[in-house]
Amino acid sequence: MAFHDLRGFLQHLRARGQLRELTVPVDPELESTALCLRALQAQGPALLMPAAGSAHALLGNLFGHRRRIELALAGRPLASLRELGELLAAVKEPRWPGNLRQALAQWPELAQLAHVAPRRVDEAAFDEDVRSGEDVDLGVLPVQRCWPEDAGRLITFGLVVTRGTRQPRQNVAIYRQQVIGRNRVIMRWLPHRGGALDFADWQAAHPDRPFPVLVAIGADPATLLAAVAPLPDTLSEYEFAGLLRASRTRVWRSRLTGLDAPAGAEILLEGFIQPGDTALEGPFGDHTGYYNAQGTFPVLTIERMRLRAGAIYHGSYMGRAPHDEPSVLSMALNDVFVPILRKVFPEIVDFYLPPEACSYRVAVVSIRKQYPGHARRIMMGVWSYLRQFTYTKFVIVTDEDIDVRDWSQVIWALSTRVDPARDSLLVENTPIDYLDFSSPTPNLGSKLGLDATHKWPAETSRTWSRPIRLDPEVERRVDALWRTAMAD
Repeated sequence: MAFHDLRGFLQHLRARGQLRELTVPVDPELESTALCLRALQAQGPALLMPAAGSAHALLGNLFGHRRRIELALAGRPLASLRELGELLAAVKEPRWPGNLRQALAQWPELAQLAHVAPRRVDEAAFDEDVRSGEDVDLGVLPVQRCWPEDAGRLITFGLVVTRGTRQPRQNVAIYRQQVIGRNRVIMRWLPHRGGALDFADWQAAHPDRPFPVLVAIGADPATLLAAVAPLPDTLSEYEFAGLLRASRTRVWRSRLTGLDAPAGAEILLEGFIQPGDTALEGPFGDHTGYYNAQGTFPVLTIERMRLRAGAIYHGSYMGRAPHDEPSVLSMALNDVFVPILRKVFPEIVDFYLPPEACSYRVAVVSIRKQYPGHARRIMMGVWSYLRQFTYTKFVIVTDEDIDVRDWSQVIWALSTRVDPARDSLLVENTPIDYLDFSSPTPNLGSKLGLDATHKWPAETSRTWSRPIRLDPEVERRVDALWRTAMAD
């Protein structure tokens, strides 16, 4: 089942008891966060709430449970994301075919991917109510203020569409946006993210021209998932969404900006970042569990707002991991990384980003060790191969006998296989997330790798011991004894 808009997906959830529709208005000021947090912790449903002070309903906790991510993938098991990761890893910097002939010429074995090319349509769901100029007012939407010390209201789940000057693909990603006026928001994107890179390219090529931006709110689930997936720079999220959905993404071209929006979105904001227009953003509660430091970011001025009749505002919040939607999404998408990393490092057995570590600050990798120093090569590879791990502070490398998703096994390996002086790799003055206030200076800090593998002769002068194991023949006899004992 392919969902081309949010409402079709909500109907699917409703029929399966995964959507709760409230009748009592919920205040977007703090109250919606507290309610959605409680629903997530209880592994409860998505919430569609009448919003106090707005004519538009507020949708929260949409991806607060693994089951709803599975349902967004048309009922396929979540393990299919690893298969998608293998497909992404099959080609280096893939450029998806635009038609069947091109697919057959480029990749005969992948000809079925021709249908992932987006399909442009003339009509869009959000074209029913169009407001321009002075009529643009974000105040009509139930934009949330999530935490008590937040600097203001925050658009949390808007899909930001940009395009740079170096490649034709359009980037679709989720960046939070602080509302500072009826038609102005601060676009908080980190320097290594696609939108920021597109903006930097544009500034270098056209320093005196405004930068076009679209923000789509309430998009279909496949496009939402694609926006947070680890895609190569040359691949558009619209193309990947078509692969997730098994049906071409329908996009609508904005004449104002020249960019494409998901045609099924509930709300579309069209505008520009004017040269030199910046503002101080924050502080806001973040996935670290703390309020982040303030920073200066570009300001988007919205020139046109489009809404579907009875538009649903899709919101979320960021809170201390793992009790927020980004943590749930990161856990689901973890499997996409494994095949991509294996393409370059086939010795990798598994790769895990613990959600409690903000979903990216700690990585645990198991490998089939093949030579002295192998663990250190993997550490450096993790930090450098994918842009998503630029800000990963700790990389722990274990042998293949350790289940990296079982923290008790990881701790055992650390405590029995690591000498702090010998097995630590400390790298200073590296890029660090500016949200990480533990670093000595903003955007610059250190990284630590820990080699929790068995040590080879070249790595230690001592004889390495052997782990204790039961005798296999005794185990077989005890199996029979156990069955007899349990049957009595």
